[in-house]
Amino acid sequence: MITLRINGLDVSVEQGSTLLEAARFLGFPIPTLCHMDGLSPYGACRLCVVEIGEGAKAKLVSSCTYPAEEGLKVRTASARVLKARRMVLELLLASCPQSKTIQDLASAHGIRRQRFRQEYEDCILCGLCVRMCAEQMMAKAIGFRNRGEKRSIGTPFDIKSDVCRLCGGCIYVCPACQLRCTYNEPEKAICGGCANLTPPCIEKEQFDDMMCYMDPCVACEIQKDH
Repeated sequence: MITLRINGLDVSVEQGSTLLEAARFLGFPIPTLCHMDGLSPYGACRLCVVEIGEGAKAKLVSSCTYPAEEGLKVRTASARVLKARRMVLELLLASCPQSKTIQDLASAHGIRRQRFRQEYEDCILCGLCVRMCAEQMMAKAIGFRNRGEKRSIGTPFDIKSDVCRLCGGCIYVCPACQLRCTYNEPEKAICGGCANLTPPCIEKEQFDDMMCYMDPCVACEIQKDH
């Protein structure tokens, strides 16, 4: 067992755990998009970023790939972390504006409009389908092709794969395939009708170092009851 500090609390976790596994095991919620239990960590979406260290040396890392270390100080919901997550979500919305999964995450993080031009690329290169096919179905029928802006997912040479079982596992895990009816204008890209409003305490300056990470927020639940 190793001891580290998460959100100001000293906790003990098993050696070899990632920060995401440690935080979730202890009840600290961290949003993810390219991560799924049973598949190898990939760190593509950067949505699971957390802040480690203190002062000028503090930095953002992807919690799904960063190992828990002895004495490490971690914040899962600082102002810097939430700002980075919102930026990532806005960029993802530009690539896949009709994804129900991304829309729900955006609404939950207080994003009400999209500032970037919609590209309609659909695929966000999270790699879930590639890992599902290789690690769970043992087929490796699809994979990544090319690099940079030409990077895409498909079969080798765009030829129908002989090893594809037509299981649909790639579609099941793909966030781009989980569509929701929505407008196509950037100002109306996020409906937000299916998600709760942003907690009223989350923008207050006194929470700059550590925002509310409770889900649901205790203060919000009390306000709702009264």
